[in-house]
Amino acid sequence: MLDAAAVEAYLHDRIPLSRLMGVRVSACDELGVRLYAPLAPNINHRGTVFGGSASAVAMLCGWALVHARIADLPFKTGLVIRRNQMQFDHPIDDDFEAWCQSPDEDSLAEFDAALAAGKARLELAVELYDGDRRCATFRGVYVAMRN
Repeated sequence: MLDAAAVEAYLHDRIPLSRLMGVRVSACDELGVRLYAPLAPNINHRGTVFGGSASAVAMLCGWALVHARIADLPFKTGLVIRRNQMQFDHPIDDDFEAWCQSPDEDSLAEFDAALAAGKARLELAVELYDGDRRCATFRGVYVAMRN
């Protein structure tokens, strides 16, 4: 599994929007992935985080978790998001974080086996926080394929 620095470098190189949004990978380990994003480059006309930025950071967080898991496999893979849903509960009016907890071991084992056979899906939940307050929840289905 890739570490936080490697995932951040990959995101900034391959998904330039992540760099422009100021996204940093603050954690990437067996527990999950945590992204940090500052308010300033993601601000809207109301002084809060633009909804599209919040959605993009949440989507990146789940994507980073799957990418970190499959990056070192002995075969080439592709990774896409198939479906997503975002629910906003509170405006985000400061720097914010996205947290994607790793799925349970059974789900990961099923994902690994399906990917080894050619194609795997993984549904992930991502929570966005402004300090200690959960402001939004994202759900996405990611698909990894052997190339």
